[in-house]
Amino acid sequence: MSVAHTSRPAEGRRFSLLSLFEAMATPHQLDRYLELVTPMVTVRDLRAEVLAVDRSTADTVTLTLRPTRQWRGFRAGQFVQVGVVIDGVRHTRCYSPANAQSSPDGTIELTIKAHPDGLVSQYLHENARPGLILDLSQAAGEFVLPTTRPRRVLLVSGGSGITPVLSMLRTLVEEKHAGSVTFLHYAYTENDVAYLDELRELADANPNVNLVLAYTDQETGGHLHGFFGQKHLDAVAPWYAEAETFLCGPPGLMRGVREVYRELGIEDRLHTEEFAPAATPVEGEAGGELSFTASRVTADNSGGTLLEQAEAAGLHPEYGCRMGICFSCTAVKKSGCTKNVRTGDTDTDPDKAIQLCVSVPVGDVALDI
Repeated sequence: MSVAHTSRPAEGRRFSLLSLFEAMATPHQLDRYLELVTPMVTVRDLRAEVLAVDRSTADTVTLTLRPTRQWRGFRAGQFVQVGVVIDGVRHTRCYSPANAQSSPDGTIELTIKAHPDGLVSQYLHENARPGLILDLSQAAGEFVLPTTRPRRVLLVSGGSGITPVLSMLRTLVEEKHAGSVTFLHYAYTENDVAYLDELRELADANPNVNLVLAYTDQETGGHLHGFFGQKHLDAVAPWYAEAETFLCGPPGLMRGVREVYRELGIEDRLHTEEFAPAATPVEGEAGGELSFTASRVTADNSGGTLLEQAEAAGLHPEYGCRMGICFSCTAVKKSGCTKNVRTGDTDTDPDKAIQLCVSVPVGDVALDI
């Protein structure tokens, strides 16, 4: 009892001292000064140090990260935001850990595909080295395995979408899950499959795990060829109606799987996450005026996304993924009509939080930015 009684005032004194130091550090946070000495010692900021770098395919890089003490872990399938400074500007992107959710050493494994126009992915692919310090967010996202593991699981991925479903597979194997698990991965060729050797080892070592590789540009090797359709589904998981399916991949694969599941009437068993921006089905019409009320800035509506137009007007709203996943760019629409470029849905409600990166204005719109 005496230990508990004396620890509370001590804890309170620590927080009081911390508040005092932060007040003395104004206008900058204390972490801004600490990072000049050692970037991995932080008071509030979450960061990660690159421990190892592996370029297993021509266009991917795998980073092993050691996060600072603020890290709270993740659930298989979730994503984190990674920030890096490029030419003096901090850029943030979303990536999904690929390791099992209960990593014993607390590290995070990210495999990043260097997209041709990807500023951050290209930078990390070319420049990541052990010792590099990255900004990191806590894990987020609802694309996760249910707490009660399904008796049958179908994991479907394509390209760099392999990481969240690989995390699910590794987690199920680590838990010694006894149910049926089929891992269906689409790639251009065998050389484009990240983690190929490990996938084969996992399937060989676990009789309940069925690995199926589908190649779209290679006619030999693999188990399937071409693009996803019901024939592929019937071949790899004839029990699909009784299973839970987890899907992550490029827009074409996502669209194909959704269409098949919709036609079969089992969309409720399909769980999805996408880390590539879907093709914009509708663009906003130019015309009208944008009002950024908090900044007292106005601009003609060019038809671009609200994030793009705010930046073009000289403003710097917070953003993360720029594809409608992380919700970092959410702001309050005070008035007007907006259209979601991913779904085509319009919204006319005032005083409503919207995502700037996937919303375009329809006529006059006022935003609290």
